[in-house]
Amino acid sequence: MANPVLNAVHVYPVKSVAGCAPGEAAVEPWGLAGDRRWVLTEPDGRIITQRQQPRLALASARPLPGGGVRLAAPGSEPLDIGVPEEFDTVTVQIFRDKVEAVPAGAAADAWASDYLSVEARLRYLDAPEHRRPIDPEYARPGETVSLADAYPLLLTTTASLDALNSLIAQGDHADEGPLPMNRFRPNVVVDGVAPWAEDDWRRVRIGGIPFRVARSSARCVITTTDQRSAERGKEPLRTLARHHRFGDRLVFGQNLIPETTGTLRVGDPVEILE
Repeated sequence: MANPVLNAVHVYPVKSVAGCAPGEAAVEPWGLAGDRRWVLTEPDGRIITQRQQPRLALASARPLPGGGVRLAAPGSEPLDIGVPEEFDTVTVQIFRDKVEAVPAGAAADAWASDYLSVEARLRYLDAPEHRRPIDPEYARPGETVSLADAYPLLLTTTASLDALNSLIAQGDHADEGPLPMNRFRPNVVVDGVAPWAEDDWRRVRIGGIPFRVARSSARCVITTTDQRSAERGKEPLRTLARHHRFGDRLVFGQNLIPETTGTLRVGDPVEILE
C-alpha cells in the first residue's frame, strides 16, 4: 500500500453550507483558518443547520480576502459579506453550548431569510475569547473550537468511504450509492491507508503538524442529505447502524485537535504516531 498522503482539504466558512476545497489551509488552534466562522441562526439565537433546513446543502459560501464570505444559492443573487465592523455580540446556542457572536447585518439576514423562507440571522464568531471550550474529557485546558459541532477538525479516509459504499451496494438501499465524500463534510481526507484504520489512531502528523485524535465522529441525519439535490434517503445511516457502530454511535471519521499551528497542503505526508 502507498504511503498515506493528504488527499483533500475542505473549508466551510458558514456552518452547514457548502464550502470549498483549497489546495492548502492554515491550521489555527481552533480549526482551519476561515472554517465555520459564520453561522445561521433563528432570531432567538438557536443555530440553523441542514438538520432543520436541508436546502442549506444547495447554498455555498466562498471565503473573501479579510475574512468575509460570498454567499450564493439557487434563485438568489450572490451576496458579499465583510467581517462586521460592529462588535456588540449576541448569544448563539450550539446544541448545549452558548457563544457570543457578532451580527452580520441586515443585508445578510434578508438574503438568508429569503432563501430559506424562514426568519434567519447570520452571525460571525470573531474574538478568540468567544470560542467554546472543547469537551474536557477529550481536551487539554484552554483548548477551544469555533462553530464546528464539537472539535476543530474532522478527518476521513478514501478507503473507508470505498468500504462503506461496498456495504451500501449489498444492502436494501443500494440505489442510493455510491455516496460522495461531501456527505460527511470532512476538513481533511487521507489516502493510502486501509479501510477503517483511522478508528485505531491516537495521534497523527500531517505535513509536519501533529494532531491528537480526540474521538470518532458520530453521524447524524445530515449524512443522508444529497448535497446536490437536498433530498434525503436512508444511507449511510442504515449501513453504519449495521456495520460500523460503537454502542449507540454510528461512526464515520475521526475528530482531531491540533497540537501546533502551521499549513496543510494537498499531497502532504501523513504519519501515524500512535
